[in-house]
Amino acid sequence: MSDTAALHPFDAATTFTAGSDGSLAGTTSPAYWNMVGPFGGITAAQLLKAAMDHPACIGEPVAQTVNFCAPIAEGAFVIRVKEVRSGRSVQHLYAELVQGETIAANATMVFARRSETWRHHASAMPVAPPPEAVPVLGRKPPLAWLNAYEFRYVSGLPIMGNEAHATPQSAQSLLWVADQPPRPLDHVALASLCDIFIVRVFQVRGLRTPAATVSMTSYFHADAGELAGQGSRPVLARADSIRFGDQFHDQQAEIWSTAGKLLATTTQVVWFRD
Repeated sequence: MSDTAALHPFDAATTFTAGSDGSLAGTTSPAYWNMVGPFGGITAAQLLKAAMDHPACIGEPVAQTVNFCAPIAEGAFVIRVKEVRSGRSVQHLYAELVQGETIAANATMVFARRSETWRHHASAMPVAPPPEAVPVLGRKPPLAWLNAYEFRYVSGLPIMGNEAHATPQSAQSLLWVADQPPRPLDHVALASLCDIFIVRVFQVRGLRTPAATVSMTSYFHADAGELAGQGSRPVLARADSIRFGDQFHDQQAEIWSTAGKLLATTTQVVWFRD
């Protein structure tokens, strides 16, 4: 049995081999496969993990913007990480995922050495029953990455058919979600969780059409200790969108701990076609 075969599928997908030039070699994971390529969240996680593994990296992740530049083919890839600028407490890193001569995805990331400051939550956690009171979603589309997570929809379960809804439906969803099999939460897993929402255009129209996230930015508000305290328990995730049209729509989301603390916020722009 190989070393990666003994790992949780998520950890296997974010394990790399270092090259002599400082690059990291990895491979796509069948456990996180989407319709025509990897689930975007695992790509974000791979880029973040590569940056965290860089010898110059300081502190903890604060922000990440991922641009999905080209389809990622099944198989091998290389990630190159570059230190852009580092101060005493804040650092900027750049990473790109390359297949052949193609930059398939890139990311800019902010890391920081956090220090204790004044704390305040300006808004409260969405009201939801505890995860154990919400049934696990059983029937899912036949996409491998959906089986890598356990979904418990409180509201806004996407319902899709062969024709669009007569009138647009709400873009909001509220759900408990957790890695499957269970895995303790960390920043790399949080980066992936920021993309676990079905793109809102599918939900609003009730119809699956060509669509893809073009760019996604995630802000990590919790430090490593707070994420460790969450353990492998489900997090509460809320998503919404405001405007659809001219081939693009926005999408915003929040990730909350069971203790009522905001762990991450994220926004993305999604391309779609009729």
